[in-house]
Amino acid sequence: MTPERLAKFQQVLDNRQPDMTLIADQVNKPQNLSALIRTADAVGIQQVHAVLPEAGYRDFNGTARGSGQWVDVLTHENLEKAADTVQTQGMKIYAAHFSDRAVDYREVDYTQPVAVLMGAEMRGVSEAAADRADEHILVPMVGMVGSLNVSVAAGIILAEAQQQRQAAGLYGKSRLDPELRQDLLFRWCHSRLAAYCHQHQLAYPEVDETMHLVDPSSWYEAARAGRAAKRVFD
Repeated sequence: MTPERLAKFQQVLDNRQPDMTLIADQVNKPQNLSALIRTADAVGIQQVHAVLPEAGYRDFNGTARGSGQWVDVLTHENLEKAADTVQTQGMKIYAAHFSDRAVDYREVDYTQPVAVLMGAEMRGVSEAAADRADEHILVPMVGMVGSLNVSVAAGIILAEAQQQRQAAGLYGKSRLDPELRQDLLFRWCHSRLAAYCHQHQLAYPEVDETMHLVDPSSWYEAARAGRAAKRVFD
């Protein structure tokens, strides 16, 4: 782990927004879901919620290629479970949905705890999602095309959210729970080892301030012998 790489990880974590998330409501195409996750990463979202379509994804295993290494994706069987999760955390749900009560996406406050909800490519936001949403937002369009690709629309909306939060001073300082921040930093610095620990329910080995393992030989020996400390991961 080079000092430059570690500094980049720490800078990204200091810009993560624990009270902002994205809900993908049965987005059908894996490539669109991957694009949504990349956009979430770009604006500092650490956790994305994906309500899986009925047919599921043939090549989706809970992460998106590339950006999935940096963003946690929680999958849900239905919208109600996703909505319950974010609303329990105090977040309002802003659904990108054309309705009689929809407002321009720039007219709402993204500096408060918020979940931006995007619907499926063909049918849009589900009826259940529209009912659970605190606000309906839309991107005004003046051309011949009546709708945008879901990932493009999300990018436009989340760029506004980022701008508002930037102006409010919510970037550039660590807002993550310290334990979560350290956990993420270990996972990013030692991805294979972290995956091994998750698989075998082992506590991460001790690291120093530069994120290098303090005594790797002893830890590996203890792990092989079944003497390494245990940890239950969610």
